[in-house]
Amino acid sequence: MSTTLTLPFAASPLYAELTSRGLAELVDSSTLARALYSSDASLYRLVPEAVAYPRTVDELVAVVDAARASGTPLTSRGAGTSCAGNAVGPGLVVDTRRHLHRVLSIDAAARTATVQPGTVHAMLQLAATAQGLRFGPDPSTHTRCTVGGMVGNNACGPRAMGYGRTADNVVAAEIVCGNGERLRVVSGESTPASPTLDRLRELVADNLALIRTEFGRFGRQVSGYSLEHLLPERGFDVARFLAGTEGTLAVFTELTMRLVADAPHKAMVALGYASMADAGDDAVVLARHSPTAAEGLDRRIVNVVERAKGAGSVPRLPNGDGWMLVELVDDDPVRLRERADALLADANPIDGWVVADPAEALALWKIREDGAGLAGVSLERPAYGGWEDAAVPPEKLGAYLRDFDALLKRHGLHGLPYGHFGDGCVHCRIDFPLEADGGAEAYRAFVEEAADLVASFGGSMSGEHGDGRARSALLPRMYSAEAIALMGKVKTIFDPENLLNPGVLVDPRPVEGDLRVPQIRQKSLFRSDPHLVEQVHQCSGVGKCLADSTAGGQVMCPSYLATGEEKDSTRGRARVLQELVNGELVTGWESPEVHQALDLCLSCKGCYRDCPTGIDMATYKSIATDRAFAGKLRPRAHYALGWLPRWGRLIGATRVGPLVNLAGRLPGISAVLKKTAGVDRRRALPRFAAGSNRARAEAPATSGRPVAVWVDSFSDCFDGGDLEALLEVLVSAGWAPQVVQRNACCGLTWISTGQREGARRQLRDAVEVLHPLVAAGVPIVGVEPSCTAVWRTDALELLPDDPRVAELASGILTLAELLTRSPEWQVPDLRGVHVVAQPHCHHASVLGWKTDAALLARTGAEVTTVGGCCGLAGNFGVEEGHYEVSVAVAEHDLLPAVRGAGAGAVVLADGFSCRLQLDELEGRSAVTLAELLSSAARRP
Repeated sequence: MSTTLTLPFAASPLYAELTSRGLAELVDSSTLARALYSSDASLYRLVPEAVAYPRTVDELVAVVDAARASGTPLTSRGAGTSCAGNAVGPGLVVDTRRHLHRVLSIDAAARTATVQPGTVHAMLQLAATAQGLRFGPDPSTHTRCTVGGMVGNNACGPRAMGYGRTADNVVAAEIVCGNGERLRVVSGESTPASPTLDRLRELVADNLALIRTEFGRFGRQVSGYSLEHLLPERGFDVARFLAGTEGTLAVFTELTMRLVADAPHKAMVALGYASMADAGDDAVVLARHSPTAAEGLDRRIVNVVERAKGAGSVPRLPNGDGWMLVELVDDDPVRLRERADALLADANPIDGWVVADPAEALALWKIREDGAGLAGVSLERPAYGGWEDAAVPPEKLGAYLRDFDALLKRHGLHGLPYGHFGDGCVHCRIDFPLEADGGAEAYRAFVEEAADLVASFGGSMSGEHGDGRARSALLPRMYSAEAIALMGKVKTIFDPENLLNPGVLVDPRPVEGDLRVPQIRQKSLFRSDPHLVEQVHQCSGVGKCLADSTAGGQVMCPSYLATGEEKDSTRGRARVLQELVNGELVTGWESPEVHQALDLCLSCKGCYRDCPTGIDMATYKSIATDRAFAGKLRPRAHYALGWLPRWGRLIGATRVGPLVNLAGRLPGISAVLKKTAGVDRRRALPRFAAGSNRARAEAPATSGRPVAVWVDSFSDCFDGGDLEALLEVLVSAGWAPQVVQRNACCGLTWISTGQREGARRQLRDAVEVLHPLVAAGVPIVGVEPSCTAVWRTDALELLPDDPRVAELASGILTLAELLTRSPEWQVPDLRGVHVVAQPHCHHASVLGWKTDAALLARTGAEVTTVGGCCGLAGNFGVEEGHYEVSVAVAEHDLLPAVRGAGAGAVVLADGFSCRLQLDELEGRSAVTLAELLSSAARRP
């Protein structure tokens, strides 16, 4: 790893200690690294001195020793998905996820897994599944959260009723204490000889009554130290006690976790109630039937999903305004159905039924999942997770929910509650006015009163995410002064110098002390462009972009999948832009940190759809690039590739395309052309058409309904893509196509290279050409997905005051969208044909691929839909410095899928970039949807 050191850090005691141990290369104190790790998934911002990336356990231990020797605070970090501020700190942040992420062993007989602390939950699950087992707890961030982080926060997830909290699944832990002692502790076994543990045992023995009365009162009491595990009747279980200590006592170096075998049969019972509180009243009744999960939600969450994804996204629900979705599992399907019927009979809903269809059950779970993801961006003001996961004993849940709603109203706040009702745990995103005058004070006033409310019900500030910086200062409202003092004594035993995650749990910072958003209120960018500031702060840091998967057609975030670098994730880029707004670390649009973070963004728009908080990094990159080069000379590629439609029209008008293509194949001339244009030398230059493709396209005379064909600049100027096939399919569907002959460029290349005023000029001209057609009731079919997508996103942002743009956004369609509206069209028979479909990333993320998928399903073809991005992404993969990442992105999904399908498969790619990438890297030709359908219609 290449590291960068700031001068103050290079002169620091910590750097001297690291150097003396040969560890200096593991540490990055650059402004970029500090910006990336200044926040986690919480509301908090603390800028570290440096970030360490140990590669081995010995290096991890040595880093801890160096921090101790230099008196430097140290914060352990996994995926940084903590929503309570557990993973940010002022000194050294230690990232275990980058290198210490191996599943070391699976013992199927003992049903255990031994892992390094940075092992991602999904990777452990994959290894366990291969042995017919699973790791029980399943938090919503399972695709990226780490096992070490789960143990640190005592994470749970919806199925804790069946599988327990993370603490209940810890078998053994190897640790380095804050005092330097290394220990291995095993649940259910006697503790090793240890000065640290001897002192801890004495402390517990002196405080048995206090621990028995204040700790471990109910299952979701996660706040504070779980001292109940240290009671004699619990076997002084230090391994389980360490779960939930949030990195304040020790650093995990290795963990052994319990695995379980899933019961083979599942059933859901869907229950409807008059209100969510009424559903809460029933939680304790349902618990008697031993469900694995009992999730609660109400009309507010359902409305959020319907608004965002359409009414069809919500399946049929029982009558009511509050719901409980209950899961049962069993080895015997007959007994399972009997248990489900018994639960339904015992419950007190106004409506409900046993959900027999697994697909219907999955759709119902999806409401809860989608609603939770959308909660932060679904109210009039941004919603935050500062009061995120309080819990009360389940028998008090209904009353708590009623009082909590009343509390929100008294403070003039709005929230979207949902949660693990079987355990009494309630999540809620709330529209705290953090950006307003007095916002921090209003936040503190609410959470203090909310803490008092929870304490009055015998509850816990945290039910599964830990206290962190969000709730540690509230613990005296839940615990007695004696209990708070006892936790302080435990901290002193393990970490006498208070170096491990200081400010958390013991001697905490005020809840409003390090809030990120209030820090920006006096910054110039906040005053000049509050909308952009709000947009970049929508990133909650939950890190869905860090998932090493494109399952379900996910596109986000292709460059992170290629590099594994935090700076190349959507979250990392958002963090740098947030620091730009703050102005303390990152200063100015032209700063190198902004360039480093945005350089490998493919502008794929994947985050536009896949990010649960609505981040649109392609737009932010365009804006940042525009502002960085305002009034300045730009890179060569901006003039060559950014103005490519202009050069293409010029070449087409002069009919010199064949000569340009010939010159591009001659080594010497080709090298000069590429260098001049800022094109990577390993790239082939695209082949220009011999003139204008749209001018040559002849629409046959027909009496069908009129439709306009908008030929974008790429389809007009370059070889590839068959307009005749498109016209043929339109005629067969009962349309009378006419090709729009006037130039109507959408400005895509100007947008992607951050030349936004130039894009506006292009779009204004295009509106004049295209809008009269839509106004006359003529639908327009776009050829290139990325250009079609401009009208549904960028054009609306760049020309917000022109109402004609919104009409064009609904009037310019994809071929599949138009064919779906064509009842006369006979779907061709493609049975026996294997199609490997690569949706253009803008098509998947902006236009939506479902229409195309449904159309292909009607043909009878066997379709494999590839997730991710092709890696070329317009000008990105062509530019100097991007080749390796472009190829790595293609190798993640597209190229393996094409190779695996074999030579007999048809590769479908409507995107010009996708076809170009396939041809250049794999020598494989792809067809457009029009070409596929046209050729199928001609089959005998």
